[in-house]
Amino acid sequence: DINGELCTPTGAALLKHFATGFGKQPMMKTSAIGYGMGKKDFPRANCVRVMIGETVDEEIPAPATESAPAASFASNGDIIELSCNIDDMTGEAIGFAMDRLFEAGANEVFTVPCGMKKSRPGILLRVLCKPEDKEKFVKLLFKHTTTIGVRETQMQRYTLDRKIYEVDTSLGSVRVKISSGYGTTRKKVEYEDLARLAKEKGIPLSEAEEIIHKDLDV
Repeated sequence: DINGELCTPTGAALLKHFATGFGKQPMMKTSAIGYGMGKKDFPRANCVRVMIGETVDEEIPAPATESAPAASFASNGDIIELSCNIDDMTGEAIGFAMDRLFEAGANEVFTVPCGMKKSRPGILLRVLCKPEDKEKFVKLLFKHTTTIGVRETQMQRYTLDRKIYEVDTSLGSVRVKISSGYGTTRKKVEYEDLARLAKEKGIPLSEAEEIIHKDLDV
């Protein structure tokens, strides 16, 4: 608490005239930021910050509801899963192969522990790709792994619509990913931005996450 006048009568009159509401800062795309500094000395910064921008909530696609027609739950198209079992490659070699698959444009590459013949531990390597790219990835699997066989499974994929916005918080600017559809809307702050601000402010990652989530009401 500060003992003193923090807002002049003129400032209060301006707020009364221009403001239509009061609350937490909404998620917004900022176009301009201005600062005003007071002449009095207080224990904390004597300044006011004004941000001009557009809220992003209006741009979020309306999520589907339970009463939406069945067509709203159509898949986003076909996707191919290529898989193979491996029990004679090192972790480094598997990681190298996964990097090459990602570089070639795979939608996803991941491994699952599995039991192999003769009770050997191994991994199941899975690659998700577009149907038109499957031949390219089959060749890459044979080139960069020791497998002698690749399986193919055709799948239907369901995905949420995703958009990324840059918004301002009390710690700094962050990117927020908004995913929506099928009756669901999610907001997630990009990890790289959380980590960057935590390092810049010298605070734990968990504290930076808590502050930003509070600012954005995530």
